Amino acid sequence: MGFAAFYEGNEAPSAADYASAINPLLEERPIRIILEPGRSISCNAGILVTRVQYTKQGGGKTFTIVDAAMNDLIRPTLYESYHFIWPVEIGAAAAPENRLSTLRTPGDKKVDVVGPICESGDYLARNRYLPPTKRGDLLAVFSAGAYGFSMSSQYNARPRAAEVLVNGNSWRIIRRRETYQDLIAAEL
Repeated sequence: MGFAAFYEGNEAPSAADYASAINPLLEERPIRIILEPGRSISCNAGILVTRVQYTKQGGGKTFTIVDAAMNDLIRPTLYESYHFIWPVEIGAAAAPENRLSTLRTPGDKKVDVVGPICESGDYLARNRYLPPTKRGDLLAVFSAGAYGFSMSSQYNARPRAAEVLVNGNSWRIIRRRETYQDLIAAEL
């Protein structure tokens, strides 16, 4: 049994809630139970950072095109899952109050955050309200720790992203970004 992850707020039961539900069932049974915290820890321990390439209008929608794609984080396409997205550098006045999908802030705009693969499934968010962004801005895609690299692929000949470990004010690359040479290294 595994613990759920938190994507928007407190939608997953706490460890204490799990224990209070399970303990009465185990009191008189010689059963050993193992709980795996997995994604409840790793999910929110990692973010995917992506850079805005440009924005465009089309079919009555605004598209924010970023350099990350469905090969970097497949869950929105595969499961229609929700990942909170927010600009990395933004003034304190515009810091989000929460990570709810219903979050609205002054001056926000409804956009689709899409990747550069140019497929209908290449998106990180649809109909999402975000503060205005421009070319070069960095966006953080939250709750990617349990899913980002472990579910990533080299689809469409895209090298996988680097992994960076951050500890306080220090950071280091723990897995370098793949190169195009890496993509063909195993070919004979």
